[in-house]
Amino acid sequence: MANSAKVAWVDPDDVGRRIGARSFARLLGDWRPPDGRRLAGALTDRIRLLVLDGRLPLHTRVPAERELATALAVSRTTVATSYDALRDAGVLRSRRGAGSWTRLPADVPGTETLSPFSPQSDRSLFDLAHAALPAPSEHLRTAAAAAVHDLDAYLGGHGYDLVGLPALRSAIAERFTTRGLPTSPDQILVTAGGQHAISLAITALAAPGDRVLVEHPTYPNALDAVSTRGARAVPVPMGPHPDGTGTWDLDLLTSVVRDVAPRLAYIVPDFQNPTGALLDPSGRERLVDLARRTGTPLLIDETLAELTLDGPSVAPVASFGAADSPLVLTIGSASKVFWGGLRVGWIRASAPMVRRLAALRASVDLGGPILEQLVVARLLADVEAIAGARRPALAAGRDHLLEKLTGAFPRWRPSHPRGGLCLWVELDEAASSRLTVAARRSDVLLAAGPRFGLDGAFERHLRLPYTLRRDRMDTALDLLASAWRGLDHAAPAVDAEPIAVA
Repeated sequence: MANSAKVAWVDPDDVGRRIGARSFARLLGDWRPPDGRRLAGALTDRIRLLVLDGRLPLHTRVPAERELATALAVSRTTVATSYDALRDAGVLRSRRGAGSWTRLPADVPGTETLSPFSPQSDRSLFDLAHAALPAPSEHLRTAAAAAVHDLDAYLGGHGYDLVGLPALRSAIAERFTTRGLPTSPDQILVTAGGQHAISLAITALAAPGDRVLVEHPTYPNALDAVSTRGARAVPVPMGPHPDGTGTWDLDLLTSVVRDVAPRLAYIVPDFQNPTGALLDPSGRERLVDLARRTGTPLLIDETLAELTLDGPSVAPVASFGAADSPLVLTIGSASKVFWGGLRVGWIRASAPMVRRLAALRASVDLGGPILEQLVVARLLADVEAIAGARRPALAAGRDHLLEKLTGAFPRWRPSHPRGGLCLWVELDEAASSRLTVAARRSDVLLAAGPRFGLDGAFERHLRLPYTLRRDRMDTALDLLASAWRGLDHAAPAVDAEPIAVA
């Protein structure tokens, strides 16, 4: 007999995580306007930005008004006004007696320009939030046409392949070998993009509650992958460098590994996102030696490795004595050098690790799309030509952006990276999030500095890609300069509002 028990419907907002008032206050960072006025509006803008750029996950239950007011040392009226505005904007959903949860606004007037993603069809927006290039049109069309022909050989099969098409695995292995890391196809796992590769590796190597060492700042989606896994990110600050890109303090990194025993370390050695730093050969050798001595796996993100603009490229980290080691996993992607619309990435690891990752993947998906893999296999055969064609334009874009910043923002201190896609800019005051909100109202999308760190760090920083066409970059910078001038740059004042008493 069928089970007639009633199953209660569960609101998805009820099953999310919670954030405590003190943790929320740390995440908000330095949100108050310098003059100490218009606190409710400033708090609204900051919470909305945290939700829309992913720092405050969806379906997170926020603190009650009284609790947050106490933690922020403002009146309860300030928090209540802010929460009301967020509900009107579709960023919060509340239910009497149950609390309030974050959500993504849907077709709410006034929130369009606050979206962190620029619609493909909306050319009125100036996207400085995403470090990504348009497709190499002619190469892509040629590769796609050839891939359609290649597809005939696969149409008689079921189309599932957990590790990736042999043709693509061979092409990726050959590219690693050409770059100085001898690789066989059985050391390659094809994934649905670089982010999928990062998440899969973290899931395989770290359990909930485990520590994962990360650079600080670092790639924000990697931080999200650590958080989603339930692991804890342990930040190691990037040290200063004369060119402003930063560098790795390997002595500090070694001490942190010894002190906290992380389950793995996530490192971006090639034009580190966002700082643009490049780890030299001796540093790569030290990393591999540290992994070997401590048994700490290294998750090496090489998605930007093909975009060297000045000087020679550096060989992959695993080539420094870890070609067959299970301790070094290397992430690659078609997104940066080719196009983000090709959702193809890969992990290079030992053959046993590849088999382990493939077995884990079966619980998530059953392999990537065949046609896209065939396209990327064709593109990899021309990667030198494609990257070579991109480099002069990128170098010119970088130099032009540096020149424009010097004229428009003489007190800002941008990095001078040797490659990659973006600058890491130090502002002359802690106003990154406020500027991001103001710029979006002028149709300029930015990625605020705290998006790349933990607990509200990097409010004095901003990542700026040099991937826009020059004419659009000039317009975007004019709008950015106007938004910057429109900010309140007054000296910080003490909050004059009455402090809520519990």
